[in-house]
Amino acid sequence: MHRERTIDLMTTLQKVKFPSFVIDRNGTVTWLNDAATRVFGDLIGRSYTKVIAPEDVANVERQFEQKLRGTPVTDYEADVLTTDGSRRRAEISSVRIESGHQCHAIFGLVLPGEPRNGSVPAVSLTSRQNEVLQLLGEGASTDQIAAALHLSKETVRNHVRHVLRALGAHSRLEAVALAHRQRLLRND
Repeated sequence: MHRERTIDLMTTLQKVKFPSFVIDRNGTVTWLNDAATRVFGDLIGRSYTKVIAPEDVANVERQFEQKLRGTPVTDYEADVLTTDGSRRRAEISSVRIESGHQCHAIFGLVLPGEPRNGSVPAVSLTSRQNEVLQLLGEGASTDQIAAALHLSKETVRNHVRHVLRALGAHSRLEAVALAHRQRLLRND
C-alpha cells in the first residue's frame, strides 16, 4: 500500500507545471518531473547544484543542510541556470521527506522568473575599497593588504566587510568570484 501511495504521489507531481525535484541526502537528484527536465535538462544522478548560479551555491547548500538537520520547510531565492543558457531568478520551496526519524530526501519546487539578461546591478565601491578588492583578487591576506596600502589590519577588515556587503558575498572567495564575473578585477 505504501508503494502505491508513492507511485500516485509521483504521478501527481509529474503533472505539476512547475519544475519539481527529489534530492537524496547526498544532494543527488533522484527524480524530477517533465517541467524540470524541460527547464534544466536530465539531472538524474547529478548534483542539484549544477543548476544553481555559482554565487548562490553556498546559500542553497546552507538551506539543504538546514533540511538535513531538521528544518521542515525552507523558502528562498536563487539564480538558476537553464538548458537554453539563460539565467533566471527563482523562488525555491523545499520540504523534508522523512523515513522514520531521519531525513531520507528533500522535495523541492522551483518557480523560475523571467530570463535575466545577465546584467548584474552596478557595484558601488570607494577607490580604497576597489584597491582592497583588487588585492583580494590577487590572493592577498589582511596583513598583506595592510602593508601594501599602509593601513591598520582593522581598517582593512572594515574595507573587506564593505566590499563583501556591496557585492552581496559571504566570503572573500565568493567576493572575488563575483567580482571576476562582473569584470571588476584588473585582470579581467
